Amino acid sequence: MFDWLLSVDRGRGWIRPVYPPERQQAIAEYLVESADHRAGVTQISERLGVTTETVRRDLDVLERRGVLRRVRGGAELLSTTPFEQALAARHAEQLGDKITIARRVVAELPDDGVVILDSGSLTFVCAELMPTDRPLTLVTNNLPAARYLAGRTRMTIMTLPGSVRGLTSAAVDPWTTRRLQSITADLAIIGVNGLTAERGLMTTNPEEASVKRAMLLAARRRLVPVISGKLGRTSFCTFGAVSEVDLVVTDSKAPPEQVAALSAAGPAVVVA
Repeated sequence: MFDWLLSVDRGRGWIRPVYPPERQQAIAEYLVESADHRAGVTQISERLGVTTETVRRDLDVLERRGVLRRVRGGAELLSTTPFEQALAARHAEQLGDKITIARRVVAELPDDGVVILDSGSLTFVCAELMPTDRPLTLVTNNLPAARYLAGRTRMTIMTLPGSVRGLTSAAVDPWTTRRLQSITADLAIIGVNGLTAERGLMTTNPEEASVKRAMLLAARRRLVPVISGKLGRTSFCTFGAVSEVDLVVTDSKAPPEQVAALSAAGPAVVVA
């Protein structure tokens, strides 16, 4: 399920993660998969094919970020993480609902044209389900999604420039925003960390917010896929009003009052 984080060669075993962000995401995913969300240094070392010293350094980084807690001989994933969850943990949240939402999002893709795809775990699931037979141009800062889609012969993949955030594997800085200002897309698929009718579209990081805002402005049609757990949730930075969105797609667990409030604010809301 998490091969995009762990650099898996499908069906043929593990490939050693090369860069620290890849290793750290792989460690977070391993802890998510573990029955008690705990693993020893030696276990992780053998799993990833790196030295125990490398694992200890990565665990120190992840502990400073608030993703895990160091325990004797290893680490355990925190049940809640401050401000922003590790990418692997976010990918696991409501995964079945994300697949349902992504199927509905894919139904909105044009037969051809330019699509902007935002970073995030739900947008990655959308990438996994994209059809293989359409001549789409996909513009994205979602590096795991770009890597996953790179083999599609009929699809043109354009990755946005910028500094990569290790926690989200997203290109986000002023270079990213400037490049988006030169693009006109048919559809933008934009992720959120929180969504309310009053506060609008929200995320945790100012640079992420700037990039998401640029994505909104670059597209003729704007689509926001969001799991029900993020409806009514607020976050640090607002980057758009609900009225600027054409379509919100969520899952069947969405509170009816939240769906009604979003619909009243302007966009069509689909409960998949």
